[in-house]
Amino acid sequence: MTNNTYQLLSTELGIAPKVLDLISEAEADIKDQFEYLDDIMSFNQYKVLTAFQKNRISDTHFAWNTGYGYDDAGREALEHVYADIFKTEAALVRPIIVNGTHALTLTLTGILRPGDELIYCTGAPYDTLEEVIGIRGEGKGSLKEFGVTYQQVELTADGSIDLDALKKAISPKTRMVTVQRATGYGWRKAITIQQIQEWASFVHEINPKIVCMVDNCYGEFLDIKEPTEVGADVLAGSLIKNPGGGLALTGGYIAGRQDLIDNISYRMTSPGIGGECGLMFGQTRTMFQGLFLAPKTVNGAVKGAALCAKAFEKLGYEVCPQAEEQRSDIIEAIKLGSPEAVVAFCEGIQAAAPIDSYVKPIPWDMPGYEDQVVMAAGAFVQGSSIELSADAPIREPYIVYFQGGLTYEHSKFGVTKALQALYEQNLISL
Repeated sequence: MTNNTYQLLSTELGIAPKVLDLISEAEADIKDQFEYLDDIMSFNQYKVLTAFQKNRISDTHFAWNTGYGYDDAGREALEHVYADIFKTEAALVRPIIVNGTHALTLTLTGILRPGDELIYCTGAPYDTLEEVIGIRGEGKGSLKEFGVTYQQVELTADGSIDLDALKKAISPKTRMVTVQRATGYGWRKAITIQQIQEWASFVHEINPKIVCMVDNCYGEFLDIKEPTEVGADVLAGSLIKNPGGGLALTGGYIAGRQDLIDNISYRMTSPGIGGECGLMFGQTRTMFQGLFLAPKTVNGAVKGAALCAKAFEKLGYEVCPQAEEQRSDIIEAIKLGSPEAVVAFCEGIQAAAPIDSYVKPIPWDMPGYEDQVVMAAGAFVQGSSIELSADAPIREPYIVYFQGGLTYEHSKFGVTKALQALYEQNLISL
C-alpha cells in the first residue's frame, strides 16, 4: 500500500503498524495468484456482456409491470440472459424466490416425487436444508414427509467426491444426486468444476435419467465455466450472493434443462401457470446491472479471501483453502480455536462495514441452525453475503467463515479490522 494509505489507516483509523505490515507482506506473497484471478474475471465479464448483447437488452426491459405479470418482457429477457450465461435451455430468475435455501427447495420439491430417492454426495448439506430434507426438525412439509428418501455419501479424506461409495449408494429409485459446491459450515475445499464434470459423467453413465443437481451458491464466476456447462442438469443459487453483484435487493435463480425448469416453475407458482406469471416488482434493472457487475464484484471478494488466507497462514493458523489453492467459492475458513477469537474476528468485520459499523455482533439462536451463530454483516442489502461478512456456528473447533466485499479494497479492510480486533484483545501476537 502507498504511504498515504498507510498513514490514513494508521493515524486516522487506528490500525496498528504491525497489522498493516502483515497485510502488506501477505499481499506481496500472493501477487501471482491475483493475476490468475483477474484473468478469470476478464473472461467472465466478456461472457456476461456477450449474453446481454445477444439478447438485445434495452431500457425497455427495466419497465414495471403489474397484476399477474403476464408477458413481462424484462423478466423473460433476464431469464434468457441467465440461460445463456449458464449454457442451459431455460432459467427462472425471480424476486419471489426469497433466498438460496428457497431456490434449492423449489428445485428439490419441483423434481422429486413420492418414492424417489435423493443422494447428497458432498457430505451433510448446509444447515438450513436439513429441515427441508427431513434430517432434522418436525418434518412439516419436508421431503421425508412426502415420501422422498435420503442418503448421504461422505467426501473422501482429501475432500473429493467418493465415486466408489456413490456407485454403491445409487439404487433403482435414485432420482437425484446433488453436489453442494461451497463449503457451508464444513472444513473442506469447495468442489471444483473439474470434479463436477467427472461426477456428472460418472452418474449419467450409471443412469442417464438421474438428475445431477448442483447447489451453486457462492460458486458463480469462480471459473471460466459453470456446472451446467460440464454435465450438471440443473443448478440454483441466491441473487444476494455472487450473481446479484451487490445490487439485487433479493431473489434467487434456477437454471437447467427445460423439462426440469418447467416442473420447478409449477412448484414455484402452481401447475398450469408455472413461469408465465410473477411480478418483478421493479427489480429487473438492478438484477440486470448487478449481474453485469458480478464478475468484477466476485473477483474482489475472492481476492480478499485469498489475502485473508495468506495473512492467517503467516500467523500459523489452519485455513481452508490455502492462499494459493484453486478456489471454487468465495468463502475462507479459519480455524481460530476459541469462541472468544471467533467473536472478536466478527467484531472486526462488523467494524469495517459501511452500514451498522457501530453494532457489536453476538451469538444468537438463529432460525434454521442447530447451534448458536454469530454473524457480522453491515450490508446495503440485509443478508447479502457477496458484501463483506463473516459468520460462525459457536461449536468446536471454532471455525469462522469469511466472505464477500463489493470491492477488493473493502474486503482487504475487513481482513485488516479482523486482525486488529484480535490483536487488541490479545488473542493473537504479531
